[in-house]
Formats: sequence, structure tokens, C-alpha cells
Amino acid sequence: MSLEKILTFPIKLLTGEESGDNITLTLKSKELSSTSNYIIHRAYLTQLFNERQGNANTLTRAEVRGGGRKPWKQKGTGRARAGSKSSPLWKGGGVSFGPKTKLYSNKINRKEWQLSLRNLLIAKQKDITIINNFSSINYKTNDIVKALNVFNINLFEKTLIIVPKIDEKLLKSTRNIKTIKLIVANNLNIKQILLAKNLFITKDSLKTIEETYNG
Repeated sequence: MSLEKILTFPIKLLTGEESGDNITLTLKSKELSSTSNYIIHRAYLTQLFNERQGNANTLTRAEVRGGGRKPWKQKGTGRARAGSKSSPLWKGGGVSFGPKTKLYSNKINRKEWQLSLRNLLIAKQKDITIINNFSSINYKTNDIVKALNVFNINLFEKTLIIVPKIDEKLLKSTRNIKTIKLIVANNLNIKQILLAKNLFITKDSLKTIEETYNG
């Protein structure tokens, strides 16, 4: 049986102060249990599996160029018998049982993935900070660092900033910090949310999250 989980957050300014207003995030979910953890884990493994490139490739003895001629005669040389230079025993020869190009693909139902994302947001609500907006900064890397220091954010910890749409100025001011990632609210990422120690969400992104993932 599904139920609506209402998360309430104070809206904060980049100065670290609260604006005095609260905002809610309503997510359809179930009671958190081991089953909920299993769904999150399944979605996470699916994403990791689909991210595998599978482009490692080696040549077998049939694919190595050359090797058609017998290196030396069968008898009388005192050396071991050899039939081809493309043998795996030879330098430059083929590889036995080596990796071949492979397409990695796994599937998870859309509703199951959305449920896992909602459960993950509920489980990480203590790590979520709702920001009014970023319009009060000068969109420089140093200003982003100062804003994070106000919230006692460790720059060695992964921080995820969720915005309604990508602002080119904000993107340029954050991309120099390797631990900070910028992501759009309608294209959330299970892996990034799970690994992020801090989640900064602009208030305008909450409505997009509700409309996109409560289906």
C-alpha cells in the first residue's frame, strides 16, 4: 500500500540564515524497510551495469595478421615444432580466452526506478538543504566555496546541487571543484544522490521533482 510522505524543509539563504518560510516535498512511497533498501540497491546496480563500456578487445590467433607460413620445417632443426607465428605462445601472436567487445545492458521498470529514487530522497532527507536561489552570488568559484563554508560543508565530501535548469554561469563556477556536481531536477541520478554527502536543492526544483518522479 502506497502512501504520501511529506518532507518539510526550511528555506535557507546563501548567508546560512533561514528565510523564515518552510517548503514541502511530497513523495509517494511505502514504509521504509529492507524491501525499500533492496529496490534502491537494484536501481544502483542497474545503473552501474549500464555504465560499463565493454570495449576491451583482444585478437585471437585467427584475427592476428600474418602467420600463414610455417616458421621452419617440422624436423631437423632441433627446435620445437611450430606451425604459425600467430600462436598464443608467440610474442605478437593471438590471445587465448581474452576479452572481446561486449554490450552491457540491464533493464529496470520505470515505476520501480522512480520508487527507488523517491525512497532514496526520503532516506537522505537529513542531508538535504533547500536553497532559495543562487542569484545573490557573483558566479565565481571562490564565491561557491565561501557559500559552502557557511554551511560547514567539507570540500573533500561529494556535494550535489539540484537546479530546475542548468545555468551556464553556475556550471562554470562549480566545475573547477571536483567534488561538486550540478544536475537538473528532471534528470536525477541514483548513483550521484546515493554517493553525495550533501544535497543542495533550489526551492524551484521541488515542484519539478514531484511532477517527474511521482508517476
